[in-house]
Amino acid sequence: MSGWSLLAIALALAMDAFAVAVVTGLSVAPLTRRHVFRLAFHFGLFQALMPATGWAAGRAVHRWVGSLDHWLPFVLLAFVGGRMVWGALRGGGAERAAGDNTRGWSLVMLSVATSIDALAVGLSMALMGAPILVPALVIGLVAAALTALGMVIGRWLGALWGRGLEVLGGLILVGMGVRMLLGGGS
Repeated sequence: MSGWSLLAIALALAMDAFAVAVVTGLSVAPLTRRHVFRLAFHFGLFQALMPATGWAAGRAVHRWVGSLDHWLPFVLLAFVGGRMVWGALRGGGAERAAGDNTRGWSLVMLSVATSIDALAVGLSMALMGAPILVPALVIGLVAAALTALGMVIGRWLGALWGRGLEVLGGLILVGMGVRMLLGGGS
């Protein structure tokens, strides 16, 4: 696999992470370097581990995950997106801090939801006989970088347009989950 092909794959896989990061940047106030690091680190880590897992597990994992590949991201994104909409509509700083998607189960759920596709990429690479170490590292680093950028862009957009954009962001997460459920991929 050429370097350009690997970069294109990494960018494609990172688009969901970027979109979720923009939405998360809208909802975390105040946005700190710690928030950006946590989300970027976890999204990058999961994006790197999923292709390695898919590669190592081969067809057995593909059959198991294949039945869940649309439902799992849908449930995770709909839950987190719904929480964001609810928190934005209820208002206030305390509710926003409690809904910090860079912590706890929200962080884990988003990390899994945005990296499911990378599992299939790893499986494909195994079937092609391609090595996985360098691709997994590139995929993880690209996802981490785009996640950090997305959070900063989200915070900037939130400062310009306020809470209404946070509601829209939550609805976008739910919409992404519905799109995955209906087979539109991610």
